[in-house]
Amino acid sequence: MAATQQTAARRSLLFLLAIVVGLGGLLAGAIYLSNAETAPKLGLDLEGGTQIILEPKTVAGQTVSTEQLNQARDIIVQRVDAGGVSGAEVTTQGDRNIVVSIPEIPTQEVRDAISKSSQLQFRPVLAIAAGSPQPTAAPSPSGTATGSPSPSPSKPTPSKTPATASSASPTNNSAVPDALMAPTPSPSATASPSPSASATASPSPAPSASGTGGAAGAPKGPTDLAWITDDLTAEFTALDCSDPAALENVVDDPTKPLVTCEVDGTVKYILGPVAVSGDKITDATSGYQSNQQGNVTSEVEIALTLNGDGAKQYADISRTMVGLAEPQNQLAATLDSKVIVAPRFNEAILDGRASITGGFTLDGARSLADQLKFGALPLSFVEQTSIDISPTLGSEQLRYGLIAGLIGLLLVVGYSLLQYRALGFVTVASILVAGLLTYLTITILGWSHNYRLDMAGVTGLIVAIGFTADSFIVYFERVRDELRDGRSLAAAVETGWNRAKRTILVADGVNFLAALTLYALASSSVRGFAFTLGLTTLIDLLVVFLFTHPVLTLLARRPFFRDGHAWSGLDPRRLGVPTATRYAGRGRFTTPVPASSGAEGGVA
Repeated sequence: MAATQQTAARRSLLFLLAIVVGLGGLLAGAIYLSNAETAPKLGLDLEGGTQIILEPKTVAGQTVSTEQLNQARDIIVQRVDAGGVSGAEVTTQGDRNIVVSIPEIPTQEVRDAISKSSQLQFRPVLAIAAGSPQPTAAPSPSGTATGSPSPSPSKPTPSKTPATASSASPTNNSAVPDALMAPTPSPSATASPSPSASATASPSPAPSASGTGGAAGAPKGPTDLAWITDDLTAEFTALDCSDPAALENVVDDPTKPLVTCEVDGTVKYILGPVAVSGDKITDATSGYQSNQQGNVTSEVEIALTLNGDGAKQYADISRTMVGLAEPQNQLAATLDSKVIVAPRFNEAILDGRASITGGFTLDGARSLADQLKFGALPLSFVEQTSIDISPTLGSEQLRYGLIAGLIGLLLVVGYSLLQYRALGFVTVASILVAGLLTYLTITILGWSHNYRLDMAGVTGLIVAIGFTADSFIVYFERVRDELRDGRSLAAAVETGWNRAKRTILVADGVNFLAALTLYALASSSVRGFAFTLGLTTLIDLLVVFLFTHPVLTLLARRPFFRDGHAWSGLDPRRLGVPTATRYAGRGRFTTPVPASSGAEGGVA
């Protein structure tokens, strides 16, 4: 039995060593092969960063409501989180601006996600042309080809707008635009040309085939060509999308047509009023597409889901646009007044579900999915100012916090050594192991998930010292109680562990649930405390089960502890264990006996 316990204890220690070596190896590899650092990343309050002030871009005379500003703030928070930025703060300034504070210097991608990708809208295409002046006449729209599945996809036309085949939906036999539906086997599927292939030198409005109105008279709907006035035609003709400043002063009024460009500047558009707003999208995900047999293919897709109102509006506009001629059967999705995709309709969409395919990479699909999902800001914003900010707490406050933590650690160590003598070194070693695991974990999370340690997190680490010491005290006191009952040290260690571990599990379970609840419900300034508290609680369980108990099991077989040396922390006289005096030769020694035995000593 004793040999089995010692073997199990050694196995637990080896497993813990493997965990430490694994974490250390992962961090070393990340430092050598990637951009990991040897120390945890610090948050905004400890390291400083960049402050960006966003000002809403409104139509003349339009006012900004508090509800709109708060909604915009919440969406920007989601975008910042989706971009992997940790420790950022997003607040409102007065009744108009939004302030975004980010640790370190944000990348251009993060800046774009915050300030540029703002208002998502779906607008019908009324006319398209080449984005920059052409030396020769632009090509006429290409014809359609059959879209039956084939082993190799057709060569995409020179445009970044995805072009795919469309077919009947497998759920309701409805159809969707090419770039919003995955290819499925259908005799009626056709491959649509890219919008850039349909570019013309100037818009040539013509009466629509579906009777939605003509070029003359008041417009009767968002697809009516009567929106194209002489002034709009002149603006469209003069627009040069190759000029980076071409759209700086564009006014995006959802109730009026819009002259704009594709994001890459290759195509320019006249778009009708907004048919479906982006806030109707409930979800947008990216990943590899599955075919009808459920097998995952190599095609990357973006899956969209619209809510009830959005699905109805999309169904209505698709029914209207499906019978229109090129390019009036295309529905453009715009972000910050620029077209990100403009698929055409072959048949109506009825179920509010769609997918975008067309040669995406996983990173590109993920970025576009985030734009679609978090793009429905009620306002468009421009970056007003961007300045470097100093730490709100600074190195001095961090130094004081670390000093407080060190004082607390010394007090715990001092109490352990005073109360438990040599046994207290087990507590010290356990705390050091827990600290090493915590350091490695937080540093790796800083590399893998951009986790940043703020002052609230440091507070959680300091508080965790006391919680960790509590677990050891519960265990040691249970072992002492078993010794007072007359058990040998080896038996006391195992019996005490079986009883103490239940208490430790309950206590740490309560701590972890409290940390989890606090993290879910509290503000961002408190989440750092909740996260580190929950993390150290899990590490405490790991250390107690894989280090403290195995070490004590092995020490119980050592004469220094087994025989109750005065400095072992397990001296029977200090514990109040009844003893019997025995003599052996010239020496005399005492052994503990159960209190119920009635022994009063004897002569050997």
